[in-house]
Amino acid sequence: MTIKGKTQSGFKYEVSKKRLDNYELLEAIGDLDDNPLVLTKVVKLLLGKEQTEKLKDHLRTDDGIVPTEKLSEEITEIFQSQSETKNS
Repeated sequence: MTIKGKTQSGFKYEVSKKRLDNYELLEAIGDLDDNPLVLTKVVKLLLGKEQTEKLKDHLRTDDGIVPTEKLSEEITEIFQSQSETKNS
């Protein structure tokens, strides 16, 4: 099963059920409070390498910067939409 969606900023994503059911992803999410740098691992575990690059390109500013806050917001939105899908 694959969960597909689109964030408010227009990023289209697909996340397999397997990726969501990954203990290492859960571990990394748990480590986020203690170490915000773990966000990179969370993103790659959730989206995989190819979609991570697409998300970064989607968020990249004119001067080539990928804002950490915006990336974090996108990942949060993906998780929230996934849990809403699961609850409905």
